[in-house]
Amino acid sequence: MYGCARNRSTWLASPPCYTFPMKRLIVNADDFGLTRGVNRAIAACHQRGIVTSATLMATGACFEEAVEMAGRMPRLSVGCHIVLVDGEPLLPASDVRSLLAPGTDRFYHSIGEILRAVALGRFNAAEVEAEAGAQLARLQRAGIQVSHFDAHKHTHMFPSILRPMLRAASARGVRAVRNPFEAPGVVSMAEALRNRTLLLRKAETTLLRAWLHGRWQKTVRNAGFATTDGSLGVASTGTMNEASLRAMLRHIPDGTWELVCHPGYNDDDLAAVRTKLRESREVELGALLAVSEHELRETYGAELVSFDIQCARPAGAVNI
Repeated sequence: MYGCARNRSTWLASPPCYTFPMKRLIVNADDFGLTRGVNRAIAACHQRGIVTSATLMATGACFEEAVEMAGRMPRLSVGCHIVLVDGEPLLPASDVRSLLAPGTDRFYHSIGEILRAVALGRFNAAEVEAEAGAQLARLQRAGIQVSHFDAHKHTHMFPSILRPMLRAASARGVRAVRNPFEAPGVVSMAEALRNRTLLLRKAETTLLRAWLHGRWQKTVRNAGFATTDGSLGVASTGTMNEASLRAMLRHIPDGTWELVCHPGYNDDDLAAVRTKLRESREVELGALLAVSEHELRETYGAELVSFDIQCARPAGAVNI
């Protein structure tokens, strides 16, 4: 992760300085606040499993419950899961019209639609900044000390969306962001060939990394933000189980990485939400509960850390 100082202020300002081999892992659960079942699953994975961090949806139907639960889990680092796709804006539709699918009051439905809109220059940067800022502000008004941000479906991988999001976060004192690009080699070709969905996702993430990662890193570094070396689990979204999780953990490169996960319960609340991740959430829940912090350290050689250095683990944990 960029920065290796021991206190918050210098960590945020310091340049990249990881020059020694080690493995650190942030395990971040997305979609906190989406449903009660997702909230319960994230809490279980933090209290009994390896989740150290979660990103909270300001527009989630169970936002207030998630805030209350976060207050009872002071060691959970809580960031903002900024939604600019497959949802509704926090601001009035008239204020963010360029972000919405034509003829609707909703965001574009898919990342493919976002990509086309970005390519056509439809997104107004000021509106991206305003909506991202409103979502960050809602968490802060609720008493959340926002440790970092990421974006639903990783829309912040695109430079024209990333830059206004960084400005919005910086204005609110949030200075860490997810690096959404998959670590090379954590999903083997042999594993991908056994699952058509995983194979397609591996191809997509590999191409996106080659296309965007260098510019993305430069933009984040120039803005003075902290980030990781990259992510695990992006290609495996919707297909991750205990076996594939353990396979990824065996191939964690040296450095600081974020495991992106989506635990939850496939209940009636989830059935009412527009999401492709249903049965897979319970599978991921089981996988995350099956790996202990001790096993992560002793078997896979990785230390659990968090985006918020004030929530870093005691007893030998290294602050980030």
